[in-house]
Amino acid sequence: MITDIETFQETRLASGLPPVLGGRHDSREIRAGIVAGELGPLKLVELVTPEGECFRDDRCARAVDEELWQIDLMTRGRARVEQGGGTAELGPTDLVLIDPARPVRFAGTAGRHVTMLVPRRELRLRPGDAARLLGVRIRGNQGPGALVSSLARDMARSLTGFRAGEAGRSAAAVIELISVALEAQLDDVRPSPDEALRNRVLGYIEARLPDRDLGPARIAQAHHISVRRLHKLFEDQPLTVAALIRRRRLERCRADLALSGRTVASVATRWGFADPAHFSRLFKTTYGYNAAALTSSKGARTVKDPAARPGEDGGAHIKER
Repeated sequence: MITDIETFQETRLASGLPPVLGGRHDSREIRAGIVAGELGPLKLVELVTPEGECFRDDRCARAVDEELWQIDLMTRGRARVEQGGGTAELGPTDLVLIDPARPVRFAGTAGRHVTMLVPRRELRLRPGDAARLLGVRIRGNQGPGALVSSLARDMARSLTGFRAGEAGRSAAAVIELISVALEAQLDDVRPSPDEALRNRVLGYIEARLPDRDLGPARIAQAHHISVRRLHKLFEDQPLTVAALIRRRRLERCRADLALSGRTVASVATRWGFADPAHFSRLFKTTYGYNAAALTSSKGARTVKDPAARPGEDGGAHIKER
């Protein structure tokens, strides 16, 4: 059993979980523990956590986390999870979907929960659907959510004895159950007409990020609306349309630089930046370190404590244009 916050945070990071920054805890003396395991591409981590708060902001950004979805299951105690404008109040058996690459805040009683990390390519969750599900409580006592909850509760300590093929097939079955639970939740959070249109716009943007001509005018034309109407769709969102395109392109560049071994110029060009020098300046301003650092390190894990992104989610509440 772990009895101090520093050791708990170090063990948590070593288990493969996305990093968090320490928040409030009632004392330096705690009771915590971590058990981690893998089933094919699926990672499961069971945590015993102390009462308190923690959070993740832009300083925690890692390219590897952009390739994952995080599903948290509460098995004992209560917790509050805030992300994407949603707040999930979780009790025993409840689940919540979390984007590990985006800011999030946790607060809760002393408890026990299981975190599942699923490769995004396996879960196939569309950006618009993900935006609707982040920070939403998924009931774990009925329907598909109950199946996922029951399975995950016992699985973290039962991941031995699988041959390679068995592990992959078993993981695929678990991920399919998660997909069914998320789809069922979507039926309970039907979007308004504006949300439905915004989700279509988000999908359009995501599919055309490499196109240098992608911008508000072209997006509005493709959806048979005015540019003014398009901007109104995003007036209550964290980013404007132009800023969202820029952010998503930067995120894809950061992931490519960390994992592909391509040059900064080739990656910038691939994702719609016409001027590599401008891209490099924008990258440094956004993340607090040079893009070239990722090509030499083969991953963002070696870049320590990048500066917070000015004017974005973790900073002042000024909408980026």
